Amino acid sequence: MDKDLSASTPGLAVPQPTGHGNGTAPAAASAAAPVEIRIRDLCLHYGSNQALHNIDMDIERGKVTAYIGPSGCGKSTLIRCLNRLNDLVDGVRISGSITIGGTEILDIGLDVTELRKKVGMVFQKPNPFPKTIYENIAYGPRILGISQKSRLDEIVEKSLKDAALWEEAKDRLHDNALDLSGGQHQRLCIARTIAVEPEVVLMDEPCSALDPIATAKIEELIHQLKREYTIVIVTHNMQQAARVSDYTAFMYLGKLVEFGPTDKLFTTPEKQETEDYITGRFG
Repeated sequence: MDKDLSASTPGLAVPQPTGHGNGTAPAAASAAAPVEIRIRDLCLHYGSNQALHNIDMDIERGKVTAYIGPSGCGKSTLIRCLNRLNDLVDGVRISGSITIGGTEILDIGLDVTELRKKVGMVFQKPNPFPKTIYENIAYGPRILGISQKSRLDEIVEKSLKDAALWEEAKDRLHDNALDLSGGQHQRLCIARTIAVEPEVVLMDEPCSALDPIATAKIEELIHQLKREYTIVIVTHNMQQAARVSDYTAFMYLGKLVEFGPTDKLFTTPEKQETEDYITGRFG
């Protein structure tokens, strides 16, 4: 792979054949949106089973990138590489390179705690703490050493506003967070994630347990959040990917089949496998 052009021009990724059988090239970043996450030749094994095969991808800053594909295709495994959650699984071996904001996150000496402050995660099933709404949001900032009440008050209010939950929660800040509805739980978890001011927000099927009304609120929230954060979302819902993302990656059997602007991938895909999947012929 010729790295000279992309190395000499910060924020520019030159599309090239990967040479790894992915059938796609890393998506090119526009001049206005530098690369936030750069993935090169990423492989992951669970014991003797290879789950990811030579993934190459550039993710632009301030954009929403969606991973789609059938169950077991590797999309959740890939997103969990971005904050090293796969480290917690026995027998995992990872090779290749992932840089976030120019930092190589697969470096064995990296402080993973620091990485996870920078790269927040929202999970498929909402997991609010059994504490008050206020304490759910203040938890992360307290861990980071913020103790002044006025500052914590500011963070809680801003985070809940950014997560479109302030109007529903402002008179209930000291109620148990578990008393909220399912959709409110997920927005609370998003507020808790952004309270520590990450640079990247990962969302692993954040709407799969929600009803259509709650899902619509989360999707609208994603559009608002990308003004401040780079967002990567895994979704099993192709219509959702089409609605919320700027770029979409289609994965199959642990390989990146195609990656590019969402409107192009859904209307004029380059690969037959992509077209077969989005038209419902398989998966």
